Amino acid sequence: MNIKNNMRYIKAGITLFAAIAADMLVFFFLYRFDNIFSGIGRMISFVSPFLYGAVIAYLLAPLCNRLEPLLARVLPSKKAAKTLSIFAALLCAILIMALLVIIVVPQLARSVITVANALPGQLASLEKLIEEQLADKPEWQARVDSVFKTIREYVENWRSNGLLDIAQSILSGTASYLSGMLNFIKNLLIGLVVSVYFLAIRKQFAAQARLLLHAVCSEKWVGRVEREVRYTDRMFNGFLMGKLLDSLVIGILCLIGCVAMGFSSAPLISVIVGVTNIIPFFGPFIGAVPCAFLLLLEKPVYCLMFIIFIIILQQLDGNVIGPKIVGNTTGLSGFWVTFAILLFGGLWGIMGMIIGVPLFAVIYDVLRSLCYRFLRQGGHQDMVDAYQSEFHPPLKTASLRLPKKGKKGKK
Repeated sequence: MNIKNNMRYIKAGITLFAAIAADMLVFFFLYRFDNIFSGIGRMISFVSPFLYGAVIAYLLAPLCNRLEPLLARVLPSKKAAKTLSIFAALLCAILIMALLVIIVVPQLARSVITVANALPGQLASLEKLIEEQLADKPEWQARVDSVFKTIREYVENWRSNGLLDIAQSILSGTASYLSGMLNFIKNLLIGLVVSVYFLAIRKQFAAQARLLLHAVCSEKWVGRVEREVRYTDRMFNGFLMGKLLDSLVIGILCLIGCVAMGFSSAPLISVIVGVTNIIPFFGPFIGAVPCAFLLLLEKPVYCLMFIIFIIILQQLDGNVIGPKIVGNTTGLSGFWVTFAILLFGGLWGIMGMIIGVPLFAVIYDVLRSLCYRFLRQGGHQDMVDAYQSEFHPPLKTASLRLPKKGKKGKK
């Protein structure tokens, strides 16, 4: 009896100690929030070349997996086929990036010159139009004249100083930005080298991860973790590859349409629209705004034509091309897609907007799996079935991947 009482007090003391320790950790985390995240940021900056390499290897792995069996049929050894497939995939990625740079940089420089030459004339036309509209309102006319005088002085100063002087002033004031760009390029180049090693031993990494999983987890959890890992890989791979292919198709269609309408900066516009189309939901708007402004300075009617064209193109993408290529791979509603983009975009910027949807889909699937499991264990399978039949009749939800109650999964 005394032993039972002592054990009860010991368990209560351990629970109290654990609760106090958890409260202290939470308080410390909240009090040192900025310092903790700055430390995490420094650690990530140290290993950023390996992160770049891992991302590049993950994107190129499907291409390597397709090329390696084909090359193995014509090459004498599997090692030679694997090596050649890795360098072929890496060469494709480098050529695509170089092609984008070759297209964008000259067009961007030409567009800057066009804007510098067209802006004074456009401002003069706009000022004349406003003067005609405000002819009977002298008090408003004086304010408008003051605003346009300031704008004209700024534009003339910009043109008189020359693009070289402006570039020099920008360079002198953005040394930290250039340092960051050089650091990014350095990490990217190292990441390309690291990606070769990742691709070369990707199968060995997978085998080691499986051994580690079996070493630290029970057989019951091994199957669950492997299912979630496969689901995560399928989600990210299917979503990202599908969006890349979809954006390539949209960029080509945009190029054809812009050339047909006679836009002088058609390659630049098509690259901007295609690249920003990778961002779900908000991508078309992000890419269309600078392109429309550029065409507005070139010729206002071009801007109107582009807006109509981009609306038709995005409707075609959202209702025909996108569903055919990408499909509803995430299984998320429009509300959760928007929430994921805003949340992860606020945390990680443009990259967060790109990976936010598949990442949130994985988190959503894990929470849904746990919820269905707890409901089943509590004897509420009828609630799960009713929910599925009412809101997701054709969708194979996470509960369908779980073993049924009372039956053990096969090893």
